[in-house]
Amino acid sequence: MVKSLNILIAAISLIALLPLCLCSKAYGTSGYLFPQFYDHSCPQAQEIVQSIVAKAHAQDPRMPASLIRLHFHDCFVKGCDASILLDSSGTIISEKRSNPNRDSARGFELIEEIKHALEHACPETVSCADILALAARDSTVITGGPSWEVPLGRRDSRGASLSGSNNDIPAPNNTFQTILTKFKRQGLNLVDLVSLSGSHTIGNSRCTSFRQRLYNQNGNGKPDLTLNQYYASVLRQQCPRSGGDQNLFFLDFATPFKFDNHYFKNLIIYKGLLSSDEILFTKNRESKELVKLYAKNQEAFFEQFAISMVKMGNISPLTGAKGEIRRICRRVNHGY
Repeated sequence: MVKSLNILIAAISLIALLPLCLCSKAYGTSGYLFPQFYDHSCPQAQEIVQSIVAKAHAQDPRMPASLIRLHFHDCFVKGCDASILLDSSGTIISEKRSNPNRDSARGFELIEEIKHALEHACPETVSCADILALAARDSTVITGGPSWEVPLGRRDSRGASLSGSNNDIPAPNNTFQTILTKFKRQGLNLVDLVSLSGSHTIGNSRCTSFRQRLYNQNGNGKPDLTLNQYYASVLRQQCPRSGGDQNLFFLDFATPFKFDNHYFKNLIIYKGLLSSDEILFTKNRESKELVKLYAKNQEAFFEQFAISMVKMGNISPLTGAKGEIRRICRRVNHGY
C-alpha cells in the first residue's frame, strides 16, 4: 500500500511539473483551442466575464458552484458546445429538462448577461461555450481555488441531446464503475474523476439526490453504513423519508463556500454527502489513495484540478466552420 501511494504521489508530482497546454488539440476536429484566441478580436473578453462573475458571486455565493456545474454538464453531452444552454423549440428538446438538470441546473440568466455584454463589446465573436469555460475558471478562482489558462476557440452547437444528458452525466447513485465508465467515454481517466469530483468542495445538493443513503441504500430498508451515522442523523432532520425533495445541503459542510481540500478530508471520515462522493474512498483502492493524497496535500489537488479542467474543456469542441457563434445563448441563430 505504501509503495503504491509513493508511486501515485510521484506520478502526480511529475504531472504537476508539466506546464498547462497553451494549445490544446480539439478531439474529433481539425482545429485547436488556445488561450489567445480572442486577443485581437475581443481583447476585453476575459475581463468582461470575470467582472460579471465577481458581481454575481457577491450577490449569490452559490453561483460559482452552479457555473462550474454548468460547464461540466455541458461538456459531458455532445462535447463542450453550449448545448446545455438551449431552450426547447420546434426542433430542439432542451437538456434543461433532463434528470440531472431539471430543478437543479442554474446560472442560465447570468450566462445570458455575460453574453449580452460581450455582444455589445464584440458582436458575434465570443461563443457561449467559451463563456461557460471561462466562467468555470473564474468561479474556481474567486472562491479560493487554482487558476489556469483556458484554451479558447469553441463554437456553439445548433442542437441539444436530452437523451445524452440523461445517460452520459454521472448520477449521485451510480456505482463507482458506472461513473468511471462515463468519464472514460469522454477521454477522462480515474485521476480526472477524483480531482474533478473535488469541485464538490463548494455548492449544494438536494435531499432527493442522497435520500436513499439515509433510509434505503441497497433496497433492504437500511441506511448506507459508509455514511457517518451521527452525520446521517443530522441530515435526516431536513431530509425526511418523503417530502422536502428540494431542501438544500452543503456538499462540503466544513467550508461550504471556500474552494479547498476539505471535500477529501470529509470523505476520509465518511462524511461525503453523495454516494458518488463517498465511493471514491470506499470502492476503489487507487481512488482511495488519491483521496488521501489530496486530503493531505491541497497543492497537489489544485494542480491536478487545473489540468483536468483543461482536459475536460477539450471534449469534442466545435471549431473552424462547425457550429456557430450564437448571438443569444438560449437559442440558435437562424430564424431570429
